[in-house]
Amino acid sequence: MKLLINLASQNLFYMEGEDFYSAAYTGSKKFTQHDVRTANATGFGAAADDYMERGIDLNEQLIRNKPATYFFKMNSDAMEPAHICINDILIVDRSIKVSNGKIVVVSVNGDLVVRRYHQSFNKVLLIADNKKYKDISIDEFMNITIWGVIIYNIHSLTP
Repeated sequence: MKLLINLASQNLFYMEGEDFYSAAYTGSKKFTQHDVRTANATGFGAAADDYMERGIDLNEQLIRNKPATYFFKMNSDAMEPAHICINDILIVDRSIKVSNGKIVVVSVNGDLVVRRYHQSFNKVLLIADNKKYKDISIDEFMNITIWGVIIYNIHSLTP
């Protein structure tokens, strides 16, 4: 019988006898700019130090569920009309429920594709926003796995 132990320090649950690996990054929400030692040559802090703000942590801003989130590099132009271009970095969350209109990463018969999900009654379509690609109609004989919903796109403005 396995015992469920609450690790209060990290709000994690661990099943005895199983290995658990948490993410190395723990966030910086408790960090403030006042934690950084600043002093000029005379040993006195600058007058503006009292007005310093905490820096922006992109992990806090872009990642909702850290253990269920991963990054994916786009290598197709199938979603360019949705402003997802080749070499963009996609932030994918596996914990978000898939629904109509969401852009998802899907394994279709072993090939990874990024498409817009659409379900009607008993039919599921994976729709490419670029019209030069055909829609993928999912049937019972296909091997599909939804890898997650894309929540953010990091797009470089320089080549």
